[in-house]
Amino acid sequence: YTMELSGSGTHFINKDCIERRMELVRVVSHNTHKRLVTCLQGHIGTDAEKRHKKLPLTALSQAMQDGGSQLGEESLIGKMMDLCGEAENKLASELMQHEMQIEKDILDPLNLLAEVEIPNILKQRRQLAKLVLDYDSARGRWLQATKSIISGTNTQALTAKADSLKEEMDEAMNKMELCKDQLSADMYNFFSKEGDYARYYVMLLEAQADYHRKSLSVLESVLPTVQAQQDSWTEKPAFGTGLDEHLKRSSREIALPIEACVMMLLETGMKEEGLFRIAAGASKLKKLKAALDCSTSQLEEFYSDPHAVAGALKSYLRELPEPLMTYQLYDEWIQASNVSDPDKRLQELWLVCDQLPKNNKANFRYLVKFLAKLAQDSETNKMTPSNIAIVLGPNLLWAKTEGTLAEMAAATSVHVVTIIEPIIQHADWFFPEDVEFNVSGMFSMPTPMMNHVNHLTVSDYDLGTVERKRPNSMVGPDADISKRDSSANKLMDHNPRRGSTLTRKQHASPAFQPPLPPVEAAGTAGGQPVAELLLQQPTPAGLGMENFNFFGSSKSRESAVTPPAQRNGSGGSTQLSVVPPVAGSSGPSPHMARRGKCTTYTTAIRAGLQHFKTVCCINMVYNNTVVCHNSFD
Repeated sequence: YTMELSGSGTHFINKDCIERRMELVRVVSHNTHKRLVTCLQGHIGTDAEKRHKKLPLTALSQAMQDGGSQLGEESLIGKMMDLCGEAENKLASELMQHEMQIEKDILDPLNLLAEVEIPNILKQRRQLAKLVLDYDSARGRWLQATKSIISGTNTQALTAKADSLKEEMDEAMNKMELCKDQLSADMYNFFSKEGDYARYYVMLLEAQADYHRKSLSVLESVLPTVQAQQDSWTEKPAFGTGLDEHLKRSSREIALPIEACVMMLLETGMKEEGLFRIAAGASKLKKLKAALDCSTSQLEEFYSDPHAVAGALKSYLRELPEPLMTYQLYDEWIQASNVSDPDKRLQELWLVCDQLPKNNKANFRYLVKFLAKLAQDSETNKMTPSNIAIVLGPNLLWAKTEGTLAEMAAATSVHVVTIIEPIIQHADWFFPEDVEFNVSGMFSMPTPMMNHVNHLTVSDYDLGTVERKRPNSMVGPDADISKRDSSANKLMDHNPRRGSTLTRKQHASPAFQPPLPPVEAAGTAGGQPVAELLLQQPTPAGLGMENFNFFGSSKSRESAVTPPAQRNGSGGSTQLSVVPPVAGSSGPSPHMARRGKCTTYTTAIRAGLQHFKTVCCINMVYNNTVVCHNSFD
């Protein structure tokens, strides 16, 4: 500040526009304080306890903890609400402390600067301006009195008056100087503290950073516990979830929807015509999928609707993020299906199948065994391996390429049928081991009332595995004949709907390399009878007589001379004895060589067989080579 004296008065000159800057600082500080107050969730000026209770986070915490108490520990939501409620309460405490720090370190100083310090300086500026006017006025009166003394006659009186006005002018000047000095000091003090005032904004960011670090620490401390609770909860939807994830969290070998649907279909759906082809009711299907998603055991109502069960199984396979037969092996499957030679095609399919991941292979084997069992009743349910492959194959394998569902299905369906059909036809060659359908043990065995199709009793099941009992097999051939001739026993010849596959001849799993293609026989040996030659034909490696038998069914049938049936794990075997293959010969694939024109015969092959279903043996004779092919009833 500089002061100039002139004839017209005294003027304060603000060369640096200090007053204007101070006014701007006051305005921006006031606005910042006002907006920062609106960011606070607590009430300014209250004590810590009241402030904490009024925070929205505290109300949220209380609501969560109350909800968790109401739901209880048995509910995952209840556990999560309780844990999150505690975390929210800690966050509320951190927020309360943060806001109190903001109020103390930032809001109060900003308010003091904007509402007290700068206004006081500006007030002094206005006071100085008033004192300047007072000084100018006193000085003017004194000058006027001085002039009057020179021109007046009463010199003594005018001199006394001038002296009095001189004292007033000096007093006004002293007041002005004091105010000016005070204003200058305050101005200098303000600008010397500008760095301190700017520090308030740095402190704001530091306080916010510290608050967020503490809040993050609270969240990081509770997140592992919350995540552990979430991961330990096994009740999660199965539909649309990856196979490995579902099996891991449920500690299962076979996916729940697959096992549940198969077990229900084994009981009531094997004779249903058009299974997997006829669409189910949308509401029933949606309800069944929801029931399987929540792993409920209340599935009794769905036993009466096998089409809904089949639809749920198809839907589960289709909704897998990756097809059961995997994207990774898609090209290998397609290449194997394009092999023209039937035997080589089967061998290529076996090789690709053997490359499936462990979980995929186990579930695929389980499903194929069931579909093969379903195809055994194709005369009733019209679901031949070909039909099954057509309706179910696109749900087992599809391309990973972009496109609509219809486009993807159209591009893949032709190849899928050529892949799935032979696998179902030769399921026991691809997967020689028996399959326990009730693998989890959570499904009860059917009662006589429930299993109305098979007319089996509970006693027909033993420790989760199923066998057809032959009570008269130990009596003798005659008794066995009469028993088999009864119509009731004919019904019992069907496969049971639950349990494991029937006790069969123990198979060794195929070696890493599948059986070689069949070697054409040189001819009949020395004019042997046809029946004897057929009995001496070597069986495919890894295949038993259940694949190529002469009974019109994929299961072995016992003759009158068959030894008594043995339970699983016993030393005996219920299979027909087969003449072992000639040493050095390589076992053929399930396809039998067919050449030349066919002559169809219907004949009884083996002496001693008492009763069996219609057998159609097609003897193909060409170049003295005889091969038998059975058509299943």
